[in-house]
Amino acid sequence: MCGMGSPLASLQDRNDMGRTLTDAAVHPDALAWKAAATLRLAALRGRVGHTPLLPIRELFQKPGVRLFAKAEWKQIGGSVKARAAYRIVHQAVASGALRPGRTLLDASSGNTAIAYAHIAREAGIPVAICLPENATPERHAELRRLGATIIPTSPFEGTDGAQQAARELVDTWPDRYHYADQYANPDNHLAHYHGTALEILEQTEGAITHFICGLGTTGTFTGTGRRLKETDPAVWLTALQPDAALHGLEGWKHLPTARVPAIYDDTVPDAHAAVDTLAAYDMMRDALRHEGLRLSPSAAANLVGAIALAQRLDAGTVVTILPDNADRYGELADRYLGSAT
Repeated sequence: MCGMGSPLASLQDRNDMGRTLTDAAVHPDALAWKAAATLRLAALRGRVGHTPLLPIRELFQKPGVRLFAKAEWKQIGGSVKARAAYRIVHQAVASGALRPGRTLLDASSGNTAIAYAHIAREAGIPVAICLPENATPERHAELRRLGATIIPTSPFEGTDGAQQAARELVDTWPDRYHYADQYANPDNHLAHYHGTALEILEQTEGAITHFICGLGTTGTFTGTGRRLKETDPAVWLTALQPDAALHGLEGWKHLPTARVPAIYDDTVPDAHAAVDTLAAYDMMRDALRHEGLRLSPSAAANLVGAIALAQRLDAGTVVTILPDNADRYGELADRYLGSAT
């Protein structure tokens, strides 16, 4: 599953590093460790979520229809993934699944990994990430700076291959790792059920009529959408996907050809829509030029889908998610944003 040898060999070559990462957690009394980690996590809570809801006024204008987008990079770790990562880590510590001597392990295309690394570093928890080799250099560099162990996996298998690699590691060393498994962990979507959705309801004063965003782990859409629908059954929920199996929307899944995350509930969306990668890249340029927003490809793709939806409405309030900005997309950002201003 790995592009540079198996994940087992990769970590065996890091035995000394692994011991260094876990030694600090092996010796303290388990209850004292848990109490200290819990206190550190509590101190971080205010830096998770509570992101601004931005009006989109230049790229879209239509009487009777409003369009908003949540700027999710404005929290610890710089992306929407801080929400799920925080709840996953917090619940793992509280339940005892994360304890002295265990390393937090997960598969990620980058943003969840970085969120884990920020949060776990503050809480004194070691982190190992199965990361596809084609994740951007900016992601690799940030993870190393934060002290995470990177287990490189095949660039051709994406996050599906990274998940398989993580399972192999846990099967081999079950006492060494706590596999967070963001694709199957209910704390992923619950973070949005208890957080993102409530923020949207408060920020729109309950006026939201349509919610639309892309599917990756599916946690953002599933958790947010479910809570919005429970609050007002009339809210229309649209799930976005890439328009093809081969695409450039990092973090998104083309569900017909990918491993469907266990947390995905296909009864939540009212509708589905597809976004072309090149349209998202063009939107990166347009969003900077007209709204002053430096968006990632997935954020731009959400905006493409949201504008298309809003244009079909006669009245309503549409909300989408901007998962992260362009800071971690180096060459791609330079290509599409360099001439935007």
